[in-house]
Amino acid sequence: MIVAFSLSPSGGDAVDSDGGMSAAVAAAVAVVRESGLPHQTTAMFTYVEGEWDEVMAVVKRATDAVAAQAPRVGLVLKADIRPGHTDELAGKVARVDRLLD
Repeated sequence: MIVAFSLSPSGGDAVDSDGGMSAAVAAAVAVVRESGLPHQTTAMFTYVEGEWDEVMAVVKRATDAVAAQAPRVGLVLKADIRPGHTDELAGKVARVDRLLD
């Protein structure tokens, strides 16, 4: 399964001096990177690929990391649940790229 998720901290120490939330988001991305699961971070979402329980555990730990810096956290999550398929984080993009070549 692939999960795309976005965490939005609000209030407290989560807001950087420039009004951004980079420090709190970096804490979440660190959790994802340390998980060892295939992942990708973009400007709006972080993608994680793996089995249900391991992916959801990473999302929870990332959310907890942001919650440690903010009194409120918004979570947007989208999942592609396709049993029996792996390496789809890269595979989906590769199939589209082949069609565009």
